[in-house]
Amino acid sequence: MAAERLRDLSQPIDVSLLDATVAAFYGTGSKQERAHADQILRDLQNNPDMWLQVVHILQQTKSLNTKFFALQVLEGVIKYRWNALPVEQRDGMKNYISEVIVQLSSNEASFRAERLYVNKLNIILVQILKHDWPARWRSFIPDLVAAAKTSETICENCMAILKLLSEEVFDFSRGEMTQQKIKELKQSLNSEFQLIHELCLYVLSASQRTELIRATLSTLHAFLSWIPLGYIFESTLLETLLKFFPVPSYRNLTLQCLTEVAALNFGDYYNVQYVKMYNIFVVQLQTILPPTTDIPEAYAHGTSEEQAFIQNLALFFTSFYKFHIRVLETAQENISALLVGLEYLINISYVDDTEVFKVCLDYWNSLVLELFDANHNMDNSAVTANMMGLQVPLLPGLVDGLGAQLLQRRQLYAGTMSKLRMLMICRMAKPEEVLIVEDENGNIVRETMKDNDVLVQYKSMRETLIYLSHLDHEDTEKQMLKKLSKQLSGEDWTWNNLNTLCWAIGSISGSMMEEQENRFLVMVIRDLLNLCEITKGKDNKAVIASNIMYVVGQYPRFLRAHWKFLKTVVNKLFEFMHETHPGVQDMACDTFLKIVQKCKRKFVIVQVGENEPFVSELLSALATTVADLEPHQIHSFYESVGHMIQAESDPHKRDEYLQRLMELPNQKWGEIIGQARQSVDFLKDQDVIRTVLNILQTNTSVASSLGTHFLSQISLIFLDMLNVYRMYSELISSSIAEGGPYASKTSYVKLLRSVKRETLKLIETFLDKAEDQPQIGKQFVPPMMDPVLGDYARNLPDARESEVLSLFATIINKYKVAMIDDVPRLFEAVFQCTLEMITKNFEDYPEHRLKFFSLLRAIATHCFAALIRLSSQQLKLVMDSIIWAFRHTERNIAETGLNLLLEMLKNFQASEFCNQFYRTYFLSIEQEIFAVLTDTFHKPGFKLHVLVLQHLFCLSLTLFSG
Repeated sequence: MAAERLRDLSQPIDVSLLDATVAAFYGTGSKQERAHADQILRDLQNNPDMWLQVVHILQQTKSLNTKFFALQVLEGVIKYRWNALPVEQRDGMKNYISEVIVQLSSNEASFRAERLYVNKLNIILVQILKHDWPARWRSFIPDLVAAAKTSETICENCMAILKLLSEEVFDFSRGEMTQQKIKELKQSLNSEFQLIHELCLYVLSASQRTELIRATLSTLHAFLSWIPLGYIFESTLLETLLKFFPVPSYRNLTLQCLTEVAALNFGDYYNVQYVKMYNIFVVQLQTILPPTTDIPEAYAHGTSEEQAFIQNLALFFTSFYKFHIRVLETAQENISALLVGLEYLINISYVDDTEVFKVCLDYWNSLVLELFDANHNMDNSAVTANMMGLQVPLLPGLVDGLGAQLLQRRQLYAGTMSKLRMLMICRMAKPEEVLIVEDENGNIVRETMKDNDVLVQYKSMRETLIYLSHLDHEDTEKQMLKKLSKQLSGEDWTWNNLNTLCWAIGSISGSMMEEQENRFLVMVIRDLLNLCEITKGKDNKAVIASNIMYVVGQYPRFLRAHWKFLKTVVNKLFEFMHETHPGVQDMACDTFLKIVQKCKRKFVIVQVGENEPFVSELLSALATTVADLEPHQIHSFYESVGHMIQAESDPHKRDEYLQRLMELPNQKWGEIIGQARQSVDFLKDQDVIRTVLNILQTNTSVASSLGTHFLSQISLIFLDMLNVYRMYSELISSSIAEGGPYASKTSYVKLLRSVKRETLKLIETFLDKAEDQPQIGKQFVPPMMDPVLGDYARNLPDARESEVLSLFATIINKYKVAMIDDVPRLFEAVFQCTLEMITKNFEDYPEHRLKFFSLLRAIATHCFAALIRLSSQQLKLVMDSIIWAFRHTERNIAETGLNLLLEMLKNFQASEFCNQFYRTYFLSIEQEIFAVLTDTFHKPGFKLHVLVLQHLFCLSLTLFSG
């Protein structure tokens, strides 16, 4: 009954009943009560007449939640229906909202007590302004400024409204207003800014109220990035801001305002004002934060307000220097203030906060690049002059003008750059992260962390340090060796200090002349080996060992030039492969792989003083070398040796090396297959399954580094491998059929599936890496048709491997039109059954989704003729699946679908079936694209949506004009 009374909006709503419903929704009642209240409130919100009750509700209710509910209803109307309302209703609502705001903010007590409510009313008012101002509410800014002068609390709230307005127009309006509307609002704000400017300056000069001054500074901060420059530089605004800077309660807000000004860049017109502002600022800063302060320490123990000050300070200095550092350089009297500021920025860069460091690093990177470029160009101009055969006496003249200036600039920053080198060395980020993780099937795998924050930071720091090294090799080398000697003396010894130092040493590889680099590296390795000798404790030794490996791996040029050293390093890595301390074996295998990739030729030729190539020596001792390694480390080792073998140009030797490398896994494989021929049940044992998986993974590792030359090995095991695949597949199916859906989650079934996936991965890796030789495709694809494709079609959905789809996508991308005769069979096997799996909802089988569309795209790109031969029913299935894909909210699936659609459209346009195809699908494609184009969930695909529409419109024009 109560619900019906509320839903009946033909008379004023019962506010006490609405209060009770809102309270029930937010209350701690039963789940049922809350769901019931939620339903009633939704119904009210969706009722188009509900907004007419808003004034009545706001006048009657005492509940803040009910007020918010009413304002939410009103916000919806303003957003979507405002312009359709009669003028008197709009004016009535405008006046009512304005009156309530004035009434609540004219009294200090009600303004503080109802702060949340007033804020929400302000937002509503700004939403109305976005529709009505300036055309239908010309007097808004003059009225607001006049109201602000009547009371300090009203003035404080007016500042809040102005700030909201600025943010709505300049920051948050994209996607909500047309460009034309935004332009119109910006022009109105610009033309009426004088009133706002005068009001702000008046408040800052006359008011004593902290809250009001803070609100005004906050509003100014929102306006400073876009107002006409005269209001900043040709008024007392900057002096006023600098006056407030030393006052603790306004410090952060003022600093944010000054940062906005510092970030403006409109040529040299206001250089004098900038220099004056900077000099006064630095003098004041030295009083607030004395230069002797340990800023990182102060930050670590500071209040949130103090930490915000340091963050803002970093932003101020980096913004100012980015645009105005040249002005400070040019006059002698400003240089000391410039150097003081740079010193502050160096100290701030040591603060242990990622965001602060990013801001500083971004600036240091750009400054160093600028200095390097200028220096680089100067060196080049001198070299060029020399090469052109100019007489040496002319060179000083050429260098004098520009060169003297550049040298002066380098000397000016030499001290700062030296401190910056130390900063980069001390704070060097970790290079590429290699993690050892367990996958979903319980297998240990290596995973390289790609696009994480630390890696991005490492790249930026590395670039900065390389430029710094180019600017002054001697200083870079001196600082690194000095820091290393402090590790040796124990004065500076910690794991972190050694790590960052070695990452820094590794990062500048290639930035010195070869002779200097050789000398430097020999000293570094010598010191690190000494450090390893004198340091006690297994953990410490392991850290030093991993750093030695890292540094050595970073300098392939040195290793290629010094065979004895390279051999010693590799043998040392083999020793580390027996060291069971956590992480050491992984590091040794990673470094071995990295070194082999860069120096592979060195291992297959007979070096001076040797009897045979190193690879042969290695293969003789292979079993001993890998004896203590875990399976994933053995795979990495085999991949490395694969790279060595790949560098051998003599095919006989290459095949002999490969045979020797695969001897151990092949022997084991032969035993297993032999036993299986006696009794198939032998293959069902879990330990045997694990061994099979391990052998396949070893093969995949070698295939990834050997490519085409892996042919002899894969041919040896291929047919037996397919038989094992088929058998394990049947085992999986019968387990799932007997045990129901949960059977697919058991460790036994997961292990069997791992073997199937690894088989597919091995074939895919080999075909992908092999050179484009059609006979390879012809040799390997037909035998897979039944064991792989037929198996996929016959299987239960839960037992189908998504890797089958990616394998055939790889095959089609690789062998292109040669695969055209196999497409119908492929289509029959995977198409309908996969679609049934993935179109039930948008969540299940995520792997199958993406790989299915990648396969379809490969067919559309390379075997389009096969698609044309499909029956109209099958083609409809293809088109429906493409439409389903771009409707998907998962971005990469939607994008794959759209790209596929574009390819299909272009291909059909060029075929003789053009008219027939477009007659059937033109309208439905157009409607579906418009549906996603106007849906906020599909914003990322906007560019592709437009390209599809462009294609359709151009096509229709051609057809009509034709």
